[in-house]
Amino acid sequence: MSASPPEPVVPARLSWLADLQARPPDSDLGPLQLAWLGDAVWELHQRLERCRTPARARDLHRQVVDEVRAEAQARLLAKLEPRLTPAEADLVRRARNRAGRGPRGSDPATYARATGFEALLGWLFLHDPPRLVVLLDHLQHHNP
Repeated sequence: MSASPPEPVVPARLSWLADLQARPPDSDLGPLQLAWLGDAVWELHQRLERCRTPARARDLHRQVVDEVRAEAQARLLAKLEPRLTPAEADLVRRARNRAGRGPRGSDPATYARATGFEALLGWLFLHDPPRLVVLLDHLQHHNP
């Protein structure tokens, strides 16, 4: 009898993803739909990270807002890009190209990169939660 491979170790801070099963939708979602979903995944992740620390709700909210801003997401994408598979990089590229200008007064290139980051998270949440855990863990260890 052969031994089964060990279960991947999910860091405690990512335990909300530990038992998540891939549940792709019946039809393909476009890059902007995936970005919309990925934005919610990223914000939930940031809120869960912060709720473990006692603080005033206003302060926690400000910390989360700092992490979900387009500028922060664009910087995080830069840290992930060397680790992306060709398919993941292609999804990010397609989402960037569909992003549009973004809010008034924002840098369109930064907004586009943030949209790529969000689309990646949305796709991984639906199709490959273990890979999402790996990338979030990488960001946690390489984001001072």
